[in-house]
Amino acid sequence: MELPTLDDIRAAAVRIEGAVQRTQTKRSRTLSEITGADVWLKFENLQFTAAYKERGALNKLLQLTKEERGKGVIAASAGNHAQAVAYHGRRLGIPVTIVMPTNTPTMKISQTREHGARVILHGERFDDAYAHALEVAEADGLIFVHPFDDPKIMAGAGTIGLELLEQVEDLDCVVVPIGGGGLISGVATAIKALKPSVEVIGVEAQLYPSMKNVIDHQHGAIGGDTLAEGIAVKEPGQLTRAVIGKYVDRIELVEERHIEHAVALLVGIEKTVVEGAGAAGLALILARKEQFAGKRVATILCGGNIDTHLLANVLIRELVRCGRIARLRIFAQDRPGALANITRIIWEQGVNVVEVYHNRIFTALPAKDTEIEVEVEARDAGDIDALEAKLNEHGFQVHRERLD
Repeated sequence: MELPTLDDIRAAAVRIEGAVQRTQTKRSRTLSEITGADVWLKFENLQFTAAYKERGALNKLLQLTKEERGKGVIAASAGNHAQAVAYHGRRLGIPVTIVMPTNTPTMKISQTREHGARVILHGERFDDAYAHALEVAEADGLIFVHPFDDPKIMAGAGTIGLELLEQVEDLDCVVVPIGGGGLISGVATAIKALKPSVEVIGVEAQLYPSMKNVIDHQHGAIGGDTLAEGIAVKEPGQLTRAVIGKYVDRIELVEERHIEHAVALLVGIEKTVVEGAGAAGLALILARKEQFAGKRVATILCGGNIDTHLLANVLIRELVRCGRIARLRIFAQDRPGALANITRIIWEQGVNVVEVYHNRIFTALPAKDTEIEVEVEARDAGDIDALEAKLNEHGFQVHRERLD
């Protein structure tokens, strides 16, 4: 199978025009100040299905023959690819079947069904769903739409590269999340054909360095719970690895805490919701500021489908990391007035008590002592630092829980 070319990407841009958003690319003044780079964000999370996947899926579907459209298509996906194929399949009158792992969040299953797709739940992992989708495709005569290892999918994704070069002058580098590799393959093909001086950098979650292992001949461990589940791929594409090896300058990894930080900053600064995979590029820029300082760098916010409870956890954890929420374990003598003294000191420091837990039994302290666990919230980190110092000053032993 041939790799996508610049002509393929340009043809895809014409083909999908009007049916897929030409998303805005904006300079972030605040993120530029934080990083020391000139940071530009491409908001693919503002597509109708909240992810860039629409570009490739539509480009693929539009090139099916009338006979193939009549047979219908099938895809394996637990998220964005499923919704993209389902949405545009319904628009074009193409029957769509999606195979999803059984542990796929209910919200994503219902959203895919709402787009008119038949959903089959099979297996606990994506690999199981993928294998079953191929079996169903063969048995039922359906056309399989691969999430990334297809030249037409890659060409559709490559239209982002064309837009970036038109929207951002004098671009020095672009940072692109890598899962299976379809997005960066298309973007790198377009950018290197039109402006080879632009550096193309791939980023993977540290827990899933699958493409880096292949390209750099490494053997990093793969697996674990990552916030960036959209790029948590154990086996990258065969075609995509060929494109990446040819056009991508390097691949780097980011830790979970940096991904969480990037998601939270995008909500707080840009007022936009981005999933972990979509924030991976910004996470790298934040974690490696020295590499990007003084450069004009763009990154693609490739998706915005994040569970609301998970997003809430990320935002609260960010408040903990920046010192505005803290959990203090305070050791005191178990006598009348001890808790009143502690709460009085907290009140005097202008700090709010969120939760209190009094532990007399499950502690290594003497029987006459107690451990009081207090969760507090303040306007800024300095208030909680001052509170901790004041408690120590009054003779209380204080231990502060840390995330990192």
